[in-house]
Amino acid sequence: MPMLEIEGINTYYGNIHALKDISLHVEQGEVVTIIGANGAGKSTMLKTTSGLLKPRTGSIRLAGEELTRFKAHEIVMKGVVQVPEGRRVFGRLTVRENLEMGAFTSTDRKKNAENLERVFTLFPRLKERSRQVSGTLSGGEQQMLAMGRALMATPKVLLLDEPSMGLAPVLVDGIFDTIRRLHAAGTTILLVEQNARMALQVASRGYVLQSGAIIFSDSAASLADNEMVRKAYLGEH
Repeated sequence: MPMLEIEGINTYYGNIHALKDISLHVEQGEVVTIIGANGAGKSTMLKTTSGLLKPRTGSIRLAGEELTRFKAHEIVMKGVVQVPEGRRVFGRLTVRENLEMGAFTSTDRKKNAENLERVFTLFPRLKERSRQVSGTLSGGEQQMLAMGRALMATPKVLLLDEPSMGLAPVLVDGIFDTIRRLHAAGTTILLVEQNARMALQVASRGYVLQSGAIIFSDSAASLADNEMVRKAYLGEH
């Protein structure tokens, strides 16, 4: 049984049909990526999965349990946690307070302390700046914080929405190194990413989304070798 299984999802913005009969799955411990152009529906896919948008039809299951009947905060409690596009840190709170907000669904103090230590081990910079106001962090540090905040919720599936957006190339490498480390530690990840080349390097499989529909799905290596994918998404001619 897949950890995350999405079947026949149709999501609308009013009368606009944004996601068209989307089906995909992510196995436990796997990194799967969704690539596509701006406006293809990638972020809509993640928002639908995390309950921020409700599909008109279709099924989303976590380890076999149907999620579409739950509200977004309940889906977090079930174990599907999203790192939003644009980071969305609480700018007036300190780094530590932001991380503590990530554990708002948990009353297990021991687990929360263990998760905090795990985040600080993964991101030593956050530990150094734990008392710093988050709005004064660099873009790369804010992305680390957004990822750390999500990890505080002990995700069964981590949804990453454009983690490299707006970052300098050297910082992008660091973010993808973190994704590799999370994968090595057994974290299940569904990654939406504009940087298709990097995404296909960290993922085992991928889906290509175009105009709200999946047009290809294959191993990451096969997608990276696909001529249409290379021309349309990898900048090759």
